[in-house]
Amino acid sequence: MGLRDYKCGLIIAGQRSSRLGAPLGSLACERRMRDIELVLGLLVLVAALALLARRLGTPYPIVLVIGGLMTALVPGLPDVELAPELVFLLFLPPLLYIAAFFTSIRDFRAQARPIASLAIGLVLATVAVVAVVAHALVPGLDWPVAFTLGAIVSPPDAVAATAIFSRLRVPRAIVTVLEGESLLNDATGLVVYRVAVAAVLTGVFSVTEAAAGFLLVGVGGVIVGLAVGWLIAKLRRPLRDPPVEITISLLTPFAAYLPAEALGVSGVLATVACGLYVGRQSSTLMDADTRLQGRAVWETVVFLLNGLVFVLIGLQLPGLVTRLAGRPPLGLVILAVLVCGSVLLVRFVWVFVTDWLAHPRRPLRDSRTAWREDVVISWAGMRGVVSLAAALSLPFTFPERDLLLFLTVCVIVVTLVGQGLSFPWLLRVLRVHGDGAGVQEEAHAREVATHAARTRLESLAAEWPGHLPLIDTLRAQYAHRVSHLEDPAQRTDGQPVADTASEAEQELIEHRAIRRAIIDAEREAIIDLRDRGVILSTCLKPSAARRENVDRYSASWTGTRGSLQAADPGYGALEPAGNPLADVHRITEPGDDIPGDPVGRGDHSRPGSAG
Repeated sequence: MGLRDYKCGLIIAGQRSSRLGAPLGSLACERRMRDIELVLGLLVLVAALALLARRLGTPYPIVLVIGGLMTALVPGLPDVELAPELVFLLFLPPLLYIAAFFTSIRDFRAQARPIASLAIGLVLATVAVVAVVAHALVPGLDWPVAFTLGAIVSPPDAVAATAIFSRLRVPRAIVTVLEGESLLNDATGLVVYRVAVAAVLTGVFSVTEAAAGFLLVGVGGVIVGLAVGWLIAKLRRPLRDPPVEITISLLTPFAAYLPAEALGVSGVLATVACGLYVGRQSSTLMDADTRLQGRAVWETVVFLLNGLVFVLIGLQLPGLVTRLAGRPPLGLVILAVLVCGSVLLVRFVWVFVTDWLAHPRRPLRDSRTAWREDVVISWAGMRGVVSLAAALSLPFTFPERDLLLFLTVCVIVVTLVGQGLSFPWLLRVLRVHGDGAGVQEEAHAREVATHAARTRLESLAAEWPGHLPLIDTLRAQYAHRVSHLEDPAQRTDGQPVADTASEAEQELIEHRAIRRAIIDAEREAIIDLRDRGVILSTCLKPSAARRENVDRYSASWTGTRGSLQAADPGYGALEPAGNPLADVHRITEPGDDIPGDPVGRGDHSRPGSAG
C-alpha cells in the first residue's frame, strides 16, 4: 500500500521525507505543502481535460477518467489516495444536493413506479448477483465482503448521467427516470453498504435487524432532510444579501448530511430530501442577483468536485494493479470482466422483465417504442462518484480492500467510458430522440409571463412619463417576443415543431451575437481610451458587466423558446440542464444592454433601482 503520512485530505503514498533529525513540525508542514501542490496540479489537469472534452464534444467525465488513467502512467508521479473518513463528507453532500435541487418534483411523481423499481429493486438485485459472482470466483472471500462489493457497484451515478444526457436529445420521461433513479439508488446502495461493512468488522449479521434498520435509516433520513430544508427556507426567505445567501446555500448540503449521520440515519437521503425541498422553494427564496451569482458559484464548485473525483478514478487503476501484482493477471482480468458483465446483464434483465410485468397487455404499436426505451434505460447504468467514494471509504484494514477497489474502478471505467461514448450511437441506431415534451408548457409559461410584463409596462408608462422613449423600446421588444410565442400545437403552416424550435434556437444565437458585437465595439473604444491614458481602468467594469448580462440573460427571451444552453452548444456546456436558478420572470436587470441606454443604467422601471 505504501507509506501514508497522515489521514487527512489527499495523501501522497510512498513519499516520506528522508531528512533524519528534522523537526517533526517542519516535516508535517512540508508534507502538507506537497499535498497542496498536488491538489493544485490536479485542478490544472481538470481544467485542461475539460477544455479538451469541450473541443471533442465528449462528456467531460469520460475525458477526465481517461486523462487520469494516462496521467497515472507517467513515471515518477506519486500515488494519490483520499482519506476514507473524508470521502463521503467532502464530495457526496454537495453533488447529491445540487442534483436533487435540479430535479422536477412533478416529473419525479409521474415516474415514481419505474424510479422506485430501479432505485430499490434493481439495486438489491445487483447487490445479490455481484455478491454471488464474487463469492464464487474469489477463493476465501467471505459473504459480507462479497455483499460489500455488490453494494459499492450497485448504484448508477447522478453526476455521470446528467453530464451525458445534458448533451443529448433524450426523451424527457427517460431522463426523469434515470435521474430520479440515480438520486434514490445511492441511498439504497449505501444503506446496504453500511450493513455489509458493519457485518465484516463486527462479525454479526441479522436479516431481520438489517431490514428494520434499512427502513428506519431511510425514513429517518427523509425526515431530517425535510426538516433542515424547511429551516433553511425560513432562514433565507427574508434575506437579500447575495454573499450571505450563497454561503448558506453552500453549507446547506452539510447541514442536512451531518445531523442525519450523527443521528444514525441516512445522510444521503437527508441531503436528497433537503435538495428537493429547497429546489422547490427556490423561486421565492432568491432575487435575480442571488440567482445569477449563486449559479456561477455552484457551477464552479460542482465542476471542481466532479473533476477531482473523475480524475482520481483514472489515477487509481495503475497503482491498484501494482499492489495486486501477487495475483495472476489473467485471473484479475477474468474476474473484472465477469463482475462488469454481471452488473450490465442484471440491469438489462431487470428493466425488461419489470416493464413487461407492469404492462403485460401493451398494444403492439406501443411495444415497438417501449423496447427501444428499455434498451436505452438498460444501457444507462454508468457508475461514478458514489461507487468510488464508497470503495475509498473502506478502512485500510478491510479484507481484500485493494481487490474491491480495483473491481470498482474497472466497473466505473467500463460503464462510464464504454456506455457513455456509445450512447449517441445507440440513440441513432434505435431512433430514439427527444419527444418535445414540455415544449408546449414552456411556450405557455413564456406567453403568460410576457403578457404579464406588457400589462405591467403599461402601468409603468403612467408612473414614469419622463421615460417614454425607454417604455416605447420595451414595448417593441415585447411585441417581438409575442410574435414568437405561437403555440406549436396551433401551427397552421404544417411545419414540424422540431423545425420551428431549431429556427428559434438559431435566432437566439444570432441575436446574442449581434448584441455581443455592439458591446464589444463599445468596449474596444473604452480600452483604447484607457490605453491612451484618457480614462481610468475602472471605467472598463460597466461594459464587462453588460457583456456578461447579455450572455446570461438578454438573448434568452429574444427567440421563441429554449435556453442558451440548448441553443448554443458552446454555452454552459458543463452546467446541468433544467437549471431552476435561471431567471425566467424578469424584464431587465441593472446593466442589461437596452437600446437607447448606452451607459448601462438598465432598469428604469422601478423607483429606487440603482445601476
